Parts: sequence; C-alpha cells; structure tokens
Amino acid sequence: MIKGGICGLGGRMGQAILRLLLEKGHSLGAAFEDESHPYLGKDAGSVISGKDLSVSINTINKDDLSNVDGVIDFSNTKAGLQLLDLMVEVKKPLVTGTTGFTDEEIKKFTEASKVIPLILSPNMSLGVNLLFKMTEIASKVLAGDFDVELFEAHHRQKLDAPSGTAKKLLDIIKENGPGLKDAPLVYDRSIKKEKRTDKEIGVQVLRGGDIVGEHTVFFTGTGERIELTHKASNRDIFARGAVLALEFLVNKEPGFYNMFDVLGI
Repeated sequence: MIKGGICGLGGRMGQAILRLLLEKGHSLGAAFEDESHPYLGKDAGSVISGKDLSVSINTINKDDLSNVDGVIDFSNTKAGLQLLDLMVEVKKPLVTGTTGFTDEEIKKFTEASKVIPLILSPNMSLGVNLLFKMTEIASKVLAGDFDVELFEAHHRQKLDAPSGTAKKLLDIIKENGPGLKDAPLVYDRSIKKEKRTDKEIGVQVLRGGDIVGEHTVFFTGTGERIELTHKASNRDIFARGAVLALEFLVNKEPGFYNMFDVLGI
C-alpha cells in the first residue's frame, strides 16, 4: 500500500486522483493547495465525501512530505516548481501532470531526475500514451509522403493552447517524421493565402463547453487518409494513469521516466 500526497487537491483532477487512490487501497499522507484556496485548512476527505481522512489541506511544505511515499502534482507551474525543489530535498518520487512549463523549467526536472525518480507527462491517460506511440510509428512510415495536421479540443476554462498533449504529439511528429524536424506550425491559413507546403504542420484548436479532451492526428495522402484519435469522456482516465505512475515510481532508482515505462511499451 502506498501513502501518497496530492498537490492541487482542490481541483477536479486532484479530487479524481484522491478517489482513485483510495479505491485502489492506498492512503493519503499529504494534501496541498494554494494559500488563497477556500479548501485550505479543511480535512482532505471533506472535498470528496465528507469522510474524515485526518489529513489537513495545507500550503506546500517540507514537513508534510515526511508522511508520504511520493506525490502526484496537478497544480500550476509555480507550485510545481516549488514542490519539485522540496521533493529533491526529501528524495521522494514525483509524478507531475501539470502543463505549461518552459524549456528552461523542464531542465530543472531533468536535473532533479538525477536525485529522485520522476515522471513529467502532459497526459497520464493510458489511451493517450498509446496514441503517442501510434503517432511515432505512423510518423516514421507516412510523414514523408503524407501531409500532417493536428486538431485538439478542450473545455472553455482551459488556459493554455495548444494543449500540453498536442505539443507532445507535435514533438513526436517532428522527431520522427522525415524532413519535419524544423517544420513550421501553421495555426491560421486565412492569413497565408497560398498553397500548403510539404514541410509544415497544421494545428487547429477548439475551446468550448465542458469538453474533457480530444486529439486527432491526420496523415493525409493522395487517395487515402489515416486519422489517429483519442477522446476523453471523464477525468478518471487521467487520475487512473497518475496513480499507476506513482505505483511504478515508488522504490525506483532516480531517473526521468515516462508513461511508456509505466506501460512497458
């Protein structure tokens, strides 16, 4: 049994992770939120069921980390970096699903992985990670002769665009598609008024309603088209993957692991 910590417990993902953590027979050892959050000081159990878990929701602190085997973080970049520093100090595993980190900030995770085992993934869904792998395979085989475009859709409250998952898919396409390493991303064809080139990747973003998440990679050739699509209908799929990732990391040696490692693919 794992005693886990959750950073960002007041959010929808944090609450879903807590439910899944408990359903799998694990326990909660620490819960963190922003200093201005209305749940601050409340018992973590009150957030999802009213059941007393005897774990107070606090701001990020080193003392509470002594009560956990590892932490799952779905907060924001500022909190995520603060937590990262403390996890290195206490030398405990970290699973981060927070998106929006800059390239320089991601380098801090790379350095931290020399001290602790960690996973930084824009999407913990098992299905999305299979989409990553299928996109890698398709890019190697098709991208040289097929036009590549990407579409993603999320709820109206999402701040970043394109999504972290979409950026990961674009990285995979560029890394594996022949001649696409430096391909420009085209977000608005209305201002181009010219034919599509071979060495570009189109990106479309939709924001509206309560869409949990949808991603499609199009490989469009002459006379045929392949579409790789993943649609999320609830957040439990991300929570399930995050808990699985923490289970994987506990007792692992320091390193920068990924969801492919978790899935064994």
